[in-house]
Formats: sequence, structure tokens, C-alpha cells
Amino acid sequence: MEKRVRSLLERFEKVEELLGKSEVLANQKEYRELTQEHSYLSEIKDVWEKIQQADRQLKGDEALLRTESDSELVVLLREEIGLLSASLKQLNAKLENLLVPPNPLDSRNVIMEIRAGTGGDEAALFVGDCVRMYKSYADKQGWKYETLSSAPSERGGFKEYVMVLSGHNVFRQLQYEAGTHRVQRVPDTETQGRIHTSAVTIAVLPEPTEDEQLEIDPKDLRIDSFRASGAGGQHVNVTDSAVRITHLPTGTVVTCQDERSQHKNRDKAMRLLGAKILEEKRRKLEEERATLRSSQVGSGDRSERIRTYNFPQNRVTDHRNNQTLYNLENVLEGELDEFTHALIAFFHQQKLSGNEDDR
Repeated sequence: MEKRVRSLLERFEKVEELLGKSEVLANQKEYRELTQEHSYLSEIKDVWEKIQQADRQLKGDEALLRTESDSELVVLLREEIGLLSASLKQLNAKLENLLVPPNPLDSRNVIMEIRAGTGGDEAALFVGDCVRMYKSYADKQGWKYETLSSAPSERGGFKEYVMVLSGHNVFRQLQYEAGTHRVQRVPDTETQGRIHTSAVTIAVLPEPTEDEQLEIDPKDLRIDSFRASGAGGQHVNVTDSAVRITHLPTGTVVTCQDERSQHKNRDKAMRLLGAKILEEKRRKLEEERATLRSSQVGSGDRSERIRTYNFPQNRVTDHRNNQTLYNLENVLEGELDEFTHALIAFFHQQKLSGNEDDR
């Protein structure tokens, strides 16, 4: 890893030199590309310097601990060593994440669909938990989010929730959240104290850019309007403002009822429809290109059970890289970096391994 980092730091110095040249400033395309590369390399430089500083401090504290006899100072040194070790672990995970080469889709807006699966009311409640978790994560990352569609459940939570998230590296960080998320806990209504298992499915779709917008023939659409309603059957409004759009060639169906205006609901539904159709085209293309080896690795799609949230044991386990954390409360408050960073590095290594096997 160190050799790779030092090579990138040399490139960082070269990019800084190029950005100061007048001919680069005059070429907007080249300048924009170099600026983006500079931002990426600058982040690597910052994390690497923090790792070096923490490592020096840790070694100094460990050396001092071996010779220190004052009991109070020994306690303080051990506490600081523990904190530095934890910090180094997080910094190294972040560096591994950053060393995965950038992808053009990294900062693409994400449409996230969260749906209740098996488990009835408990699944709907967990959809609500996941919505809060990802919104909290977005807040910590400085991202923005917008609700596209939601279907509240009578007992709380949602049968379905669809939102758009936007910001720096939003797709990069969230792409591997797609799949089946399983929850194990004792419901409030359970009198015997039995643990129930329920699940939600999550889809993560990159939102098409203006250049990628599909030309959808209006004749291929069936658009139905209906009266929007909230949990408990109470009407959100008294006009037929909710919209359901069916793309007849593919059978793709989307609905939106969150806005009071039928026009706004239709616009949001069309955004979701375009993302779904484009993602399906991408998926089919990838399947055609994929080898048997790479398909067996798994892509994190929503048909795979990817993560379990066990409340009694305060445990969260990701089944793809066998990562387990015993800090469920923090994870549900949006502390997801340990998972997202590790998964980016894990799947990058899987792809490299697959490429080596194919040669």
C-alpha cells in the first residue's frame, strides 16, 4: 500500500505543477479534469499524513509505556494508545477506500428505494429505521436528500420509501447498500419475548444525467391518477393527484403521491421510471459481458441477503465480507463509514482477483 501511496503523492506534486501553467488554465476541459484529480489526490495526501502522525504518536506512547512506572500516567498512556489504535484502524480503512480508483459514477445522484419485505408491520417499521439511518448518514457526509415517493404504514414506518440523495461520492459510498437487509428483534407487541426476523429490500440506482435521459415514447406509457392517502386511510388531499405510470414494453411500474400537484407527482415518477429503465439496460449489458467467475462473486443486487441487524446482541453483520460490528445503535444513527469503506475495498479486490483469473 505504501508504494502505491507514494506514487500517488508524486503524481499530486505533478498535478499541482500542471495547474499553475497558463496553457492548462486556457484549456477548460484539461483544467477541470486536473482539478478533479487534484481534489482526489489531496484527500489521499491528507489521510496519509494523519496516518503517519498517529503512527508516530502511537509508537512514542508504546515506548514510554515500557519504561513508565507512575500508575496514573500508565493508565493515561493505555487510554491514549487505545484511542490511537482505533483511529489508525479507521484511517487505514479510509485510505483503502480512497485507493480504489475513481469511477465516473462516484458522485452521481442516487435514487434509493427501500421496501418492506417479509415480516409485515415489523418490516415496515424497519423501513422507517433505514430511512432515518441513511438520512443521518447523508447529514454526516454533507449530502442532500429529497423524497420522491412514500407509502406510510398504519402501525408506523413505511411500506415503501423512495428518495434521491446527492453530493460528493454519494454513489461510491452507497452502491453496495443494495440488497436484502434482515432485522432480528423483539417487537413491542410480542408478549413472550420471542425474537422475530423480518427484512427490507434496498435498490440503489444512479439517476440519469441530462445526457443519458432516455427517449421514452408517450405511447409506451399508461398513466393512471388516483386519490392519495396516508396511513390509516386518511386522505392527504381530495383530488386525484397521485400518479401511477406503467412502462408497457418493460412492465416497469412507478407511483408517486407525496406532492399535492398531479404535475409534480408525474415529474417525480418519470425521474424514477427513467432511472429504473436505464439501470435495467445497464444490468443486462453487464450480464452479457460478465464471466461465470465474476458473476459468482456477486454484485450486491437486491436479491442477495447482505446484512443482518441483531438487536438483542447489539450486532450488525455484513455477510459479503464477514464484517461484524457490535455498535448497532451507532450504525442506525448513520455511522456507516466502517461498512461502506470496507465494502468498496472488498469489491475492488474481488474485481482485481476476477481479472487475474481471467487472464
